[in-house]
Amino acid sequence: MDDCAHSASDLRATMTLTFLGTGTSTGVPQPLCDCQVCRSADMRDNRMRTSALLRCRGKNILLDCGPDFRTQILRAGNPHLDALIITHTHYDHLGGIDDLRPYCPGHPDGFPIYCRADVAADIRARMPYCFGDHPYPGAPRFDIHVIDTEPFFIDDIEITPLPVMHKPDFPITGFRVGPLSYVTDCKIMPRHTIELIRGSHTFVINALRHTAHPSHLNLQEALDVISEVRPSRALLTHISHSLGRHADIAPTLPEGVMLAYDSLTLDIDI
Repeated sequence: MDDCAHSASDLRATMTLTFLGTGTSTGVPQPLCDCQVCRSADMRDNRMRTSALLRCRGKNILLDCGPDFRTQILRAGNPHLDALIITHTHYDHLGGIDDLRPYCPGHPDGFPIYCRADVAADIRARMPYCFGDHPYPGAPRFDIHVIDTEPFFIDDIEITPLPVMHKPDFPITGFRVGPLSYVTDCKIMPRHTIELIRGSHTFVINALRHTAHPSHLNLQEALDVISEVRPSRALLTHISHSLGRHADIAPTLPEGVMLAYDSLTLDIDI
């Protein structure tokens, strides 16, 4: 697998991951909730919808674009964006793509989006004004690249899809870029995907809460996957208020496992 750079020193110098959001579909604090997490003054407990920004070899690749995107990208310093990769079609992962319109003029063929065929169909159905021969003036224009299970490239960056199941009848996609594997909204982790992830230095995976959920890993299930993959470090994302306060949960996690939080930036080492 191409490690997204020609040498280890180049990769360390150019590859970072910023968590733009680490919350579940309702975010944290959750409206109408008065629990201790939603009332917490610790900014690590304030979680926008899950998204991340990967910087690699001079390119900025957005991982999901939920309804908080505008606030997230401005908070991240308003960087340029080169492409968007979408994990799946749920609103909390693609509800902000209309806000990509300022980035579209820099891409004559439309802003590049990489996603499964079902996601592409949903985007076209939800946003017909972005397509067609005579678009509404000022509307965003997208250049959709349909991906499946085969590795693909954004310029010279190789990206390997990681097939996972959100529910038994709902396949979605995580992604591996060199030493980084990024998975969210997983409930069932197929054996062949475990093998694709194995050897990752940094592994990001969802951990919604303590109790079981029909379409998300809970904390123990996520820890079980991490134990099998055995990365150098693992970070938990897509977290609900039900998991508990960051300050209370973080010290209980195994060595090498931590809670991600909004605006956390990692250097990816090998």
